[in-house]
Amino acid sequence: MRRLLIAAGLAAALATPAFADTVQEVTAHGMIITIGDMQIDVDYTPDGKFTALGGQIAGTWRIDGDKLCTVAAIAPEENCIVYPKGKKSGDSFEVTGPQGSATVKIK
Repeated sequence: MRRLLIAAGLAAALATPAFADTVQEVTAHGMIITIGDMQIDVDYTPDGKFTALGGQIAGTWRIDGDKLCTVAAIAPEENCIVYPKGKKSGDSFEVTGPQGSATVKIK
């Protein structure tokens, strides 16, 4: 259960060192976060909402320069993570959020 909470928290928070182009790709296409052997599918809507884990996690998002900022019931404080520059749909990269490291693949 703790692993699920950590994964959910990271999913909610995931916005890594990144520039707006990468963050825009993530929010336009969604992403798959891999933590250990767990894959978490995250989808974003243009109205600033996201869902993860098949709708089990929901929250809001916003872009702040090179950061993706998220808030969810499981992580009620806003978390902003910087994403790497120049990533596009199909690219994978490592990110580190408040709950640790993960691999992100932009759908």
